Amino acid sequence: MKLPLSLASLLFALLLALPLAAQQRSSFDYGLVAQEIAPGAYVIVGLREDFSFANGGNIVNTGFLVGRSGVIVIDTGPSRRYGEQMLAAIRAVTPLPVVLTLNSHHHPDHFLGNQAFPQDTLAALPDTIAGIRSEGEGFNDNMYRLNGDWMRDTEVVVPARAVMPGRQEIGGRDVELLALGGHTAADLVVVDHDSGTVYAADLMFNGRAPTTPHADIARWLGALEALARLPARLWVPGHGEVSTRLAPLHETRDYLEWLQATIRDAAEAGLDMTEVFALDIPARFSQLALVEIEFRRSVVHLFPAAEQAALARAQRD
Repeated sequence: MKLPLSLASLLFALLLALPLAAQQRSSFDYGLVAQEIAPGAYVIVGLREDFSFANGGNIVNTGFLVGRSGVIVIDTGPSRRYGEQMLAAIRAVTPLPVVLTLNSHHHPDHFLGNQAFPQDTLAALPDTIAGIRSEGEGFNDNMYRLNGDWMRDTEVVVPARAVMPGRQEIGGRDVELLALGGHTAADLVVVDHDSGTVYAADLMFNGRAPTTPHADIARWLGALEALARLPARLWVPGHGEVSTRLAPLHETRDYLEWLQATIRDAAEAGLDMTEVFALDIPARFSQLALVEIEFRRSVVHLFPAAEQAALARAQRD
């Protein structure tokens, strides 16, 4: 029996769509590669890009430490899929259990993979926990808009444990947890004393312009000074390549000092936001990925407060 033309056409279209749908389902692969940068210390380096449908939010560095009895995870990435694939990358290295999963701060590319990890291991600084609880759902909604179906089934999981700063043995690893801030209200830094590796998270950028949606620049600069005093052999920034030198720290500090002075001076000169957008960025920052975009974002984030401060100073004078 012959099928009606319309029904036959529909079935043919469905048959054609099946391989395409299967291909799309299998294409959500972040291609995560765990690099061992020192004995037992690993990093997964993200792209120096902005969030997009193409990269699925894979713009962040995550890491993990393998001790004698367990694994410490440092940030879980931008989505449930990322977290699951990160856990698979860990399992390719070791069968040891995850004993601690840290969120360095409350920006979405650092905690939205939490679903993939044992919930009783999730931990962060108290202000980070509060930030995830209050802003997490909004971040997640926005990440769906920015990254599309990479985010499917991603839900916010708030860490239940508040970490205690200090030096301690965790999973058979000699680590130190530092409670700093400036990029956000709370920025956790993990120092692995066994290897001399510092996981600096987003207090340090390498080859990419820093992001500032929750920044306190003065406090951030103070945190960089504290980091510079650490006895480290390897530096893992939140974004960009791992470094054996302090160059990324100096680069981040130089950019933040310029940004702070530029916004302050523009406010005191009475410029409006549109005029600040048009200011020239020094040539020494031209190698920073996304510098023009991030500068404009930082003006939006920071200029209103600088205007208010300039007005208050003018009124006092």
